[in-house]
Amino acid sequence: MPASTVRSRVSPEIIVVCGCLIALITFGPRASSGLFQLPMITEYGWGRDTFGFAIAIQNLLWGVGQPFAGAVADRFGALRVLCVGALLYALGLVVMAYATTPGVLHIGAGVLIGFGLSGCSFNLVLGAFGKILPEKWRPMAFGAGTAAGSFGQFLFPPIGNVLIESFGWQHTLLVFAASVLIVMPLALALATRPTGDTAQSGPAAAPNQSIAQALSEAFKHRSYVLLVLGFFTCGFQLAFITVHLPAYLKDAGLSAAVGGWTLAVIGLANAAGSLGSGWLSTRMSKRWLLAWIYLGRSVAISAFILIPASPVTSILFGISIGLLWLSTVPPTSSLVMLMFGTRYMAMLYGFAFFSHQVGGFLGVWLGGLLYEINGNYSMVWWLSVLLGLLSALINLPIKEQPVDRAPALQPAE
Repeated sequence: MPASTVRSRVSPEIIVVCGCLIALITFGPRASSGLFQLPMITEYGWGRDTFGFAIAIQNLLWGVGQPFAGAVADRFGALRVLCVGALLYALGLVVMAYATTPGVLHIGAGVLIGFGLSGCSFNLVLGAFGKILPEKWRPMAFGAGTAAGSFGQFLFPPIGNVLIESFGWQHTLLVFAASVLIVMPLALALATRPTGDTAQSGPAAAPNQSIAQALSEAFKHRSYVLLVLGFFTCGFQLAFITVHLPAYLKDAGLSAAVGGWTLAVIGLANAAGSLGSGWLSTRMSKRWLLAWIYLGRSVAISAFILIPASPVTSILFGISIGLLWLSTVPPTSSLVMLMFGTRYMAMLYGFAFFSHQVGGFLGVWLGGLLYEINGNYSMVWWLSVLLGLLSALINLPIKEQPVDRAPALQPAE
């Protein structure tokens, strides 16, 4: 029976709550990674490029693993993938806590957490929502799942700051590792079983379409390719800000608490922005929504770096960029589902997310590398502005319609 014909034993309300909690828990430690940069490089004498490269590896491998994790979830359900991902994520945090060399740091913070995130992040949750929730629940559920991840960014950095000051950065990482294991029981609500009712929406279903055929169809589809390319910028901007903003503010003479609270405010504003984006995705053109989001980011970043940094400007930047932070996710995931349906939703969104994470890799890595070369982050900030403008333009030619699947070309039942 096709993987898209699934229905959960659990009520939609419980599915959304558990999925949102998973998104919150898994996004929190990752969004707090910038808090550990200065303590670790101070203790071990590393450069910012060393720490930045570890998080860059994390972003890249999160993106590399996402399509494969999505394909496994599409075929066998999300439960197994979420549990394995949570175990890898927690193990990576533990290895990071005891890393005394750059190589071990790269394995823990980079490889293990990267692959762990690919199996248990909000992307898998959104894929599960697309399959097992009734169609009327999906757009707002996408926004809620994204907003929950954002709320994790609001909760974890201030908690992380307090824990680091009270118990040290190593014990803080161990606490974060324990919290990630809570994902495993929550994942039970996202288990699915086959039924005779179809959950497919979007274009006319191709019941026997293989993974290879689905990928070929997607990458020959101009609008999907444009969507994937535009998503690169989202990853570049978000990863750079998450990892390097606390250090940027510390260089400007502000306290570590300002950096932590700015990340927290980003997360809180992001919750509102993601919910609003999910709501707007059902009421306006998704491509125009994406274009306005990318343009708004470029304006917010430009204003932030042109005005002298202070606690007030930092918090205002957190609010403005937070409203636009993950608001790209609901329209992007909705467009993937609109174009191709729900059967290979997790995998196809996974390839879009791979582009996002390639951007994240370059944003984090170039941030550290160019800082060591130039002694500041100016070049990467302005590159973020330029990429935002380009992505605003790239999304405009997207056609918001299902892929054309002529009945004669569909595989036989």
